Amino acid sequence: MSLRTTATDYVEDVSPGRGTLPPRARYASSDAASLSLNGRWRLRLSATADAEDDAFAAPGHDAGDWAEVTVPGHWVLQGDGAFGAPAYTNHLYPFPVDPPYVPTENPTGDHLRVFDLPEDWPAPAGGDDAVLRFDGVESCARVWLNGTDIGEFKGSRLPHEFAVGALLKPAGNVLAVRVHQWSAGSYLEDQDQWWLPGIFRDVTLLHRPAGCAGDFFVHASYDHVTGEGTLRVDSDADGRVTVPELGVDVATGEPVTLPVAPWSAETPRLYDGVLATAGERVPLRIGFRTVALEDGLVKVNGKAVLFKGVNRHEWHPERGRALDPDTMREDVLLMKRHNVNAVRTSHYPPHPAFLDLCDEYGLWVVDECDVETHGFVEQDWRDNPTDDDRWTPALLDRAARMVERDKNHPSVVMWSLGNEAGTGRGLTAMADWIHSRDPARPVHYEGDHDCRDTDVYSRMYLPHAEVERVARGLDGGSRRRRGLPLVLCEYAHAMGNGPGGLADYQALFERYDRLQGGFVWEWIDHGIRHPELGYAYGGDFGEELHDGNFVCDGLLFPDRTPSPGLIEYRKVIEPVRIEAGDAAGTVRVTNRYDFADLSALEFTCSHQVDGRTACARRLAVPPLAPGESAEVKLPEAPDGGGAEVHWTVRALLADTTPWAGAGHEVAWGQGAVTHRPAVPAAAGSGSGVRPVADGGRITLGPASFDARTGAVRTIAGVAVEGLRLDVWRATTDNDDGAPWQPDTRYGPLWRELGLHRMRHRTVAVGTGGAGSGGGDGEALVVRTRVAPAGREQGLGVTYRWTSDGTLVRLAVSVVPEGGWTVPLPRLGIRFGLDASVTGSVRWFGGGPGEAYPDTSAASRLGRWEAEVPDLQTPYVRPQENGARADVRWAELGGLRIEGDPVFWFTARPWTSERLDAARHLTDLVPGDTVWVNLDHAQHGIGSQSCGPGPLPRYALWAEPAEFSFVFSGQRGSG
Repeated sequence: MSLRTTATDYVEDVSPGRGTLPPRARYASSDAASLSLNGRWRLRLSATADAEDDAFAAPGHDAGDWAEVTVPGHWVLQGDGAFGAPAYTNHLYPFPVDPPYVPTENPTGDHLRVFDLPEDWPAPAGGDDAVLRFDGVESCARVWLNGTDIGEFKGSRLPHEFAVGALLKPAGNVLAVRVHQWSAGSYLEDQDQWWLPGIFRDVTLLHRPAGCAGDFFVHASYDHVTGEGTLRVDSDADGRVTVPELGVDVATGEPVTLPVAPWSAETPRLYDGVLATAGERVPLRIGFRTVALEDGLVKVNGKAVLFKGVNRHEWHPERGRALDPDTMREDVLLMKRHNVNAVRTSHYPPHPAFLDLCDEYGLWVVDECDVETHGFVEQDWRDNPTDDDRWTPALLDRAARMVERDKNHPSVVMWSLGNEAGTGRGLTAMADWIHSRDPARPVHYEGDHDCRDTDVYSRMYLPHAEVERVARGLDGGSRRRRGLPLVLCEYAHAMGNGPGGLADYQALFERYDRLQGGFVWEWIDHGIRHPELGYAYGGDFGEELHDGNFVCDGLLFPDRTPSPGLIEYRKVIEPVRIEAGDAAGTVRVTNRYDFADLSALEFTCSHQVDGRTACARRLAVPPLAPGESAEVKLPEAPDGGGAEVHWTVRALLADTTPWAGAGHEVAWGQGAVTHRPAVPAAAGSGSGVRPVADGGRITLGPASFDARTGAVRTIAGVAVEGLRLDVWRATTDNDDGAPWQPDTRYGPLWRELGLHRMRHRTVAVGTGGAGSGGGDGEALVVRTRVAPAGREQGLGVTYRWTSDGTLVRLAVSVVPEGGWTVPLPRLGIRFGLDASVTGSVRWFGGGPGEAYPDTSAASRLGRWEAEVPDLQTPYVRPQENGARADVRWAELGGLRIEGDPVFWFTARPWTSERLDAARHLTDLVPGDTVWVNLDHAQHGIGSQSCGPGPLPRYALWAEPAEFSFVFSGQRGSG
């Protein structure tokens, strides 16, 4: 005999639910009445699914002592921890894998909302009804209205509707929703993100008058040969479709063909129309476009498209996946302004308003179903729901709810079955249903490597070399697969500092037709704002299982500030290529758009002399068609008087657009006119000053040294602390890599070798003479050996100081000793300056942001200035950051430093060791010293946190090296 008093069998039932209406098209508005039920709700939280009975759903239940939460919202992100805590896992289920069963400990939130109908709510009439709509609830909900049980559902990121007209009353309606964190549906929702229960999307009451629109399907194709579009709107309810701008007035189901302007992500032309039935008028936004798989390529309006995309989870650092319209609009505007043209809605359909914005502003969308069963990989996919017929109805339900909701969006050009869900009969059933329901869009799924069910060959995190093998048809595979385009649904894992290698990927995409681009993983860091930690990540809430900061792997920081990775991506995917022309004094401009010409852009050219702009003017560039190039003569360059001169050409919006104002920079390029002059020698053969010993001190021009160790103490009156060779950097997420990867991960090997604890042994201190490279004793020469304890590998280092009396030159020679089998993190010198007198930093070189060998496309040559705190990049997990590339000279703390050759410059208010030890930004507290790194070379970044490491040409192998720096007092004007 069972003693349970509350029915909860539905929680572990594999079926999608009970009582819901069939899925249908979603539209933003109509002339039918609606009532938002968002706002403050009462909440009672229980530890188990059956802890409380159903009495709370009855009218009159006293919930006065219940807590309150905001809907949409997640209860674990409200109440300052009173309602539990978030949990993050990448792919491990945070409960035993025993489908369809979930733990008895199943946080359950009983939600109550009492509402009145507005005074103007239509009075009941024959044929009228009302629909209660939930746009998103995680993970399972049971619903009562005025004490009547109306059903339950699963499918967290999908809409569910109930017919409730007969249950409504003018006032005092009681809506009760019981939400369970875990359910059978959780096995289908193992996406790489926080587990966040709650009613996190809108709840709406919709009046459905007799003769209302119901479901409808807008078919709006475009014939690129004739320039005509064909419109047909299929509707459950008969009615008429009008498009005033086109003079269209036709019955539903009746096609009409006429000349139109097509929709594309570059030119998102929408026509406003109306679907009018007997009981409702629904505004339509119609975009004419045709998607087809032709010649082995995905084509839109007859042209192959190149996806310059991102994967977008929904995220807000305080509200989680409960996004407001302004946040969604901000995402779209940021994408457009950073040249992103495509979004994969990883790994679930987004809030429907996001797709409205994609239609309006122009983004290609791969709409992905709310399906992922990644955790089953731990048992070699045994019992995977996607290959278990019992789960197929739930899978088909999820596919249908996505397709029916979003089918009228021109921005949606591809359906995706889900992500990392293995293979199986259920996925095949989904693909078959989608192909049947909407044959006008291709179907995507990365796990289908033979492309049996899908229309594109999709892979994630392929190394560059493998991408090229696929492009050249050398990868093998089924005949069908070899005839399909390759799309990297995920690549360039943007975790921490990186991703590196973006420009190299883009070069491949643009070289080979079969490559149709990809989607960077991912859009935004999922950090949760935290009063002590800044932003929290996995493990910060005491989770039993977690994957640390793997949840912070986006191109945006949690507050939506663009990271250096997004700035780099913006440059790499510019729709206009600007580079030096073949003829002297010319620039080559190439239109990399797929559809638009360059008539919407204006071009400017400026010349810089030693980084200072000397002149700027308009540049006449023809309105090149897509794919066309032209060489344009540049204005005559100014006479630099022996200084370095370069040009900068910028492509700007000529007029204001919906997504950016006039003058917004779309693309830029630079080129040299005259190159950098030689760096001052600071001494010549027999012309320099000599080192002078005075007790424990040696003086050489404006510098002083410790006579015993040879360590520099002051330069030009500025105290210098601890100057010596440095090879260590606080390992990045991409240095450390992912533990499941078979590739060599250098971060752990660097630690194993001991590069983070190098010892410095002074071998000799003396003046230059025979065998030391000094000229007649003009140089102070310090020889050292730098090596880790317990290892034979080391670096022989010679520091050679010379001076002409005003300048001091340090020449560094490095010779590897022993068998080096790993590259170095960096190679250069480090020293400290008094933070109290450091002031701002000025430099002539790459900027304004950070750059590394394989992330330097966006580094723009110029003169820059910043305070030391502003040179730091606030990665959620602290790591190496802030290097500026191609620096000619830098000034800070009273010193001017010139490099021979150019160098990488870093200044930070803490040591690399302290940066390495920090786990959150709040662990870093500025000290009394600013630590400066002048690097001859840096190891590349790559994207090995979930992808390939740096390409071989970006590796910093231990080889003999020589480099110099010239120090002097800081100049007033630089």
